[in-house]
Amino acid sequence: MPIYDFRCSACDQVFELVVRGSLEPACPHCASTALQRQVSLTAPQGTSKAIIASARQKAQAEGHFSHYSKAERRKAGV
Repeated sequence: MPIYDFRCSACDQVFELVVRGSLEPACPHCASTALQRQVSLTAPQGTSKAIIASARQKAQAEGHFSHYSKAERRKAGV
């Protein structure tokens, strides 16, 4: 389920909502369904690689290698 940013046309509030496919989102402040979907910010560059590297180091310390490619397993010595 994706998270979207919305702006309510009725009360001018900006908020995030998790939206399921068949449900029509409503404003949590005034319950209006007159919403405009906003362009969400993406993750800053470089942060994702650091998170992945950190998660892989933790997995390696715990002995989990199932998500590594064959080349990465060879590098890790598995």
